[in-house]
Amino acid sequence: MARRGTPEINAGSMADIAFLLLVFFLVTTTMDVDTGLIRRLPPPPEKDQKDIDIKERNILKILVNSHDKIQLDGKGIDISMLRAEAKDFFRPHPGDESKPEVKTEVIGPLGEIYTSKGVISLKNARGTSYNMYISIQNELAAAVNELRDELSRSKFGKSYADLTDEDQIKAVNKAYPMKISEAEPETIGGN
Repeated sequence: MARRGTPEINAGSMADIAFLLLVFFLVTTTMDVDTGLIRRLPPPPEKDQKDIDIKERNILKILVNSHDKIQLDGKGIDISMLRAEAKDFFRPHPGDESKPEVKTEVIGPLGEIYTSKGVISLKNARGTSYNMYISIQNELAAAVNELRDELSRSKFGKSYADLTDEDQIKAVNKAYPMKISEAEPETIGGN
């Protein structure tokens, strides 16, 4: 009696099937995309540009040391208080000498409104953690976004995110611009 051999599986198309599976998973898989801070950098200064003098009352100074401690105009604060302080600083307070100066502007669809001359000056120590830096940036951006949202709701009856008219968006952005000045990191005291 003749012995039969073990039947073999045809592996000729195995490479094709593996390739098709690989392509399928590459096409259908989503990748997380790292996101950054959305900032538009100012144009480079002109060669003959002079320094601009800003009154002390128009500057809110934020210092962050290498131990991630925050000072706001020389007083220690917690990051949870930063958003409210930034909102109060950017919100116009006509007639209040302890707050930033205001000016009256006519801004397209908003009409005549008060705008603040306030600028936030942010300075980090070289040892400031990346997480603290991002947290501070998020709080400052959230403060401006909340002010924009409040203005949009009061003038147009809808949130800033729901605005579709380009003129309205530009007007709200002009009323509350992101005025944050960042100085180059340096060695700042550890306390």
